[in-house]
Amino acid sequence: MRNNHLRSALLLTAMTLVVMAFGLILGGDQGMKAALVLALVMNLSAWWFSADLVLAQTRARLVSPETAPELHALTAHLAERAGLPMPRLAVVDDPAPNAFATGRNPGHAVVGVTTGLLNLMNREELAGVLGHELAHIKNRDILVGSLAAVLAGAIMFLAGLARFGALSGSGQGRGGGHPALGLLMAFLAPMAALIIQAAISRSREYLADDGGADIAGTPNGLASALNKLGLRQGQTGREVPAAAHLYIVNPLNTRSLSNLFATHPPLEERIARLRGEII
Repeated sequence: MRNNHLRSALLLTAMTLVVMAFGLILGGDQGMKAALVLALVMNLSAWWFSADLVLAQTRARLVSPETAPELHALTAHLAERAGLPMPRLAVVDDPAPNAFATGRNPGHAVVGVTTGLLNLMNREELAGVLGHELAHIKNRDILVGSLAAVLAGAIMFLAGLARFGALSGSGQGRGGGHPALGLLMAFLAPMAALIIQAAISRSREYLADDGGADIAGTPNGLASALNKLGLRQGQTGREVPAAAHLYIVNPLNTRSLSNLFATHPPLEERIARLRGEII
């Protein structure tokens, strides 16, 4: 677990350095400072409004103890075990089974589940899934994921500026930029950013699996739930690509993609780890 935390910190640092290097290449010292400010502003905005953005993207509806008593009771029990405040709960009208957590901190967290998940899981499996999402909240993974996503967005934005400058002939700026090097980075950095962002996401999923098993009191329910979700991965539903990294399993069919770009570890490996088959 400690290695995954360290890996996430190092990868976030690497992405920040890429943003600063882009700014330095495109505009010298002033460009580097501007790029760093841009990344900080984007990070803070995405983190602060993360819950509202995700709820709007997924078209999730908040549910009360009166409208979803069993879901509220189980989540309240697990939140107490985890030492967390009770999160808000949301349901997405989607036949594809899945779940997510969002919110800027434990006091403003939201756990969302799809109707497909509620229909598919038994109580032990649902507890495992909810425990996984509560572990994301406890580990501040929403903050880490927001930072990674926005840093990647900043790199994409700067890459676009570099390509535009090179194509328009305005790449040589007053700040001492290097347009040729900037153009090279414009093509390589976005791919590197996506790879780093995916690596951060994978490491946080392992942490949430371990933490979710502890919160639920057993790894069996989560392992069984992941097995069921794997059998239905890619099932047609209300996919939201921008929020795919937040779900307990990627709702898109990603089996044809390289593991370098995968936001989630292989399900078979996650299940084996939970069952003690991989240490």
